[in-house]
Amino acid sequence: MAITTCIFDAYGTLFDVAAAAREAASEPGREAFAQHWQKVADDWRLKQLQYTWLRAVADAHTDFWEVTQNGLDWALEASGLQGDPELRERLLSLYWELSAYPEVPDMLANLKAAGMNTAILSNGSPDMLTGAVDSAGVQEFLDDVLSVEDVQIFKPAAVVYDLVGKRFNCAKDDVLFVSSNGWDAGCATGYGFTTAWVNRAGEPVDRLPWTPTHILSDLTSIPDLTSS
Repeated sequence: MAITTCIFDAYGTLFDVAAAAREAASEPGREAFAQHWQKVADDWRLKQLQYTWLRAVADAHTDFWEVTQNGLDWALEASGLQGDPELRERLLSLYWELSAYPEVPDMLANLKAAGMNTAILSNGSPDMLTGAVDSAGVQEFLDDVLSVEDVQIFKPAAVVYDLVGKRFNCAKDDVLFVSSNGWDAGCATGYGFTTAWVNRAGEPVDRLPWTPTHILSDLTSIPDLTSS
């Protein structure tokens, strides 16, 4: 069947999760942080994801903002920066203003011009996602923003992917699901979606029972996948 609905993960897929640390490192007076920003950004993202998985299997759900703060606190301590509350607050503030990757606006505009349903499906809480979408200026290209808060468990729980069919009244094989997380794309393949893993870093494929349908270096060719 033809793809009618294109669904995107948010953080790391549409929005650059390293942008907060990168921008803070470029600000005057943050020369010490500039030496550590890449490690902090990497650790922050890794712990943020790990905490979602652990909370999901432990049935200890909380909103993504708390997980984001917990991940940052771990990352700052790992780099010996836990004693700088002003830096912490600045990084958290910037996380609400993440920039989209350069190809995102045109890619989404092309999907809408082709008549696609488009939406975000994210671990993010609704207010965080609203902030990111507004900051990136892509709200006009999205039909909806779906959050795991509706089901109170993080991806890759199947009930999260169920939200797509409920919202768009579509079958699983109507959907192209796009994520920068290999595990997310793989699990969505197992769920029944056609998937695209945006592998910007050239990482190996995760060893899971399922693999992404497509592997891309960026989002530019997404409209082509919906018409193939």
